[in-house]
Amino acid sequence: MQTKCGSESILEGERLLLTGCVALARGAIDAGCRYYFGYPITPQNDIPEYLSAHLPDVGGVFIQAESELASINMLMGAAAAGARAMTSSSGPGISLMQEGISYMAGSELPGVIVNITRSGPGLGGIAPTQGDYKQAVHGGGHGDYRLIVLAPNSVQEMYDLVGEAFRLADTYRNPAMILGDAILGQMKEPVIIDSFPLEIPPKPWALKGAEGRPPQLIKSLYLGDGEMNVHNWKLHAKYTELAQKEARAEVDLPDDVSLVLISFGSCSRIAQTALKRAREKGLKVGLVRPITLYPFPQEEIGRAVEKAGRALVVEMNTGHMLYDVRLAVDGKGEVFFAGYPGGAMPTPADILFEIKKIYEGGDRK
Repeated sequence: MQTKCGSESILEGERLLLTGCVALARGAIDAGCRYYFGYPITPQNDIPEYLSAHLPDVGGVFIQAESELASINMLMGAAAAGARAMTSSSGPGISLMQEGISYMAGSELPGVIVNITRSGPGLGGIAPTQGDYKQAVHGGGHGDYRLIVLAPNSVQEMYDLVGEAFRLADTYRNPAMILGDAILGQMKEPVIIDSFPLEIPPKPWALKGAEGRPPQLIKSLYLGDGEMNVHNWKLHAKYTELAQKEARAEVDLPDDVSLVLISFGSCSRIAQTALKRAREKGLKVGLVRPITLYPFPQEEIGRAVEKAGRALVVEMNTGHMLYDVRLAVDGKGEVFFAGYPGGAMPTPADILFEIKKIYEGGDRK
């Protein structure tokens, strides 16, 4: 089967050499996204650049908004009308979107938000980091809400998981985020272009005009006696269902595992190389890679650490996922930490050094 995207004619199943940002943008189009609203910021600019060139050719709409606040509110409007829509940015821009994300969650509106993170608070730098974990997973906006968060670790997954983000967002009527970083966005790898099952669910709740039926409302403001309480418990029930059905992780455990690496995103790729070198030295090391950061794969991590007795959490921050891992482990094993804040990436040798320290009885970090 041949598909056409703008001037590109691509055979289904064809392998292309793409950057992570371009693969994600291509995946969004293949997943049925027809509306994009965004504002430029490094290191995610390849996403709007690609979509500005190719969305109009498939009948879609690209708008460079005047700001990130405008972008997220345009996304909210398109989602309320039932469209598959997306925005993207990086740390400072995502911070500006937090109010809109909270409103989308409170209004139960699906949409995809992409964060190709940059390092440090404030403007920071443009180097890779995982310092936005807490903002994404534990909510940067106000209110008692949750954001679906997916963490790809390859260019192929940048393509694949954006389709999954749209599916989850529509299924649960909740905003979803792809949490990548500068290295994932800019590096090039082969990507197999495949067709997503475009089963966009019916959206009878969408605001498309009320001819022939009573008008309906989409809102996050509930002022009647007890209404907000009912709505919050309804949201909580949805998040509970998400946690029960949608948590996922890549698990690689030898039968005689004695230490589990836990790492996500681009950092997990480096951890996988360190794991390979550790095994070549006879060390029984396994790995659990959370693919969904929310819902967090607590059961997989708990079982793995209970089996191994020890875990080493490796992140490009000062210990954000570490707290979720400790909750998942719940005292069933020792948890060590190796953190590398944004601005410099760890090498496999760095992680192997931490692995050896644990085997030699080094101090817990």
